[in-house]
Amino acid sequence: MELLLQQTVNALSLGGVYAMLALGLAIVFSIVRLINFAHGEIMTFGGYGIFLSLVFGFPPVAALIIGLAAAVVMALAMERTAFRAMRGADVVSLLITSFAVSEILKVLFQNGISARPVPITFPASWSGTYQVGDITFGVVPTVSILVTLAALAGLTFLLRRTVSGMAMRAAAEDIEMLRLLGIRANRVVAVAFALSGLLAGIAAVIWTAQRGSVDPMMGFFPVLKAFIATVLGGLGSLGGAVLGGFAIGIVEVLAQAFLPETLAPYRDAIVLAAVIAALLWRPDGLLPAAKTSRS
Repeated sequence: MELLLQQTVNALSLGGVYAMLALGLAIVFSIVRLINFAHGEIMTFGGYGIFLSLVFGFPPVAALIIGLAAAVVMALAMERTAFRAMRGADVVSLLITSFAVSEILKVLFQNGISARPVPITFPASWSGTYQVGDITFGVVPTVSILVTLAALAGLTFLLRRTVSGMAMRAAAEDIEMLRLLGIRANRVVAVAFALSGLLAGIAAVIWTAQRGSVDPMMGFFPVLKAFIATVLGGLGSLGGAVLGGFAIGIVEVLAQAFLPETLAPYRDAIVLAAVIAALLWRPDGLLPAAKTSRS
């Protein structure tokens, strides 16, 4: 029971990272029909923002805030320079553009900073543990769960209770009608990218706190898992992205913890097999979007 509870906390922590990244992908896809595979580089840029802030002597809390801001700025710059001109293009062109942006940023990180992982040192208390009865929990996994839940709750409030959020939901339904109503579509799309960048920045904070380092490929595998989560949850569905992210994290951690040693090397294959089985059962995803295409 003790092991199960600890692994559940770890699973929710990892699933929260996937959920935030998947939600960032889903927000952008729902409005401009772009699967942004450069989303991982936004997360990586946030990690490097934390690293450079600590190198220049900023306190850890300030470094985390700078990392979040760096991710938002990168997302906005990406939208303005690479994707705004491609708006309305076919899916293949958008995919090629996102892959190109991803590769360009990887090369810039490798040659401009370091091709190897660079260490990030946080206060020792941040990586400590605490006791609840006879069970030991890590500070970082617990904080990451709380931060994830707070971020998701805040995003839900923004989408449902604010003018900008309602404009984004309207754009997801019909962006051309939004223009006809006199609402600036460019601003709505920019806000969506900024939100996706903020979520990627939060994921970068949690990921670097757990790993203790950042490297040019840091965001690749988490965003790949997040993309799988968006497909599992229902492409274009915000609730589905969150559910898919948590589902992938839970299955991955529990498989690592409880699989026999002979099957441990096949963990990722088993996770993907579970995803395929779920999609065979529900081809449109666990929580499919109410409207997946524009007329």
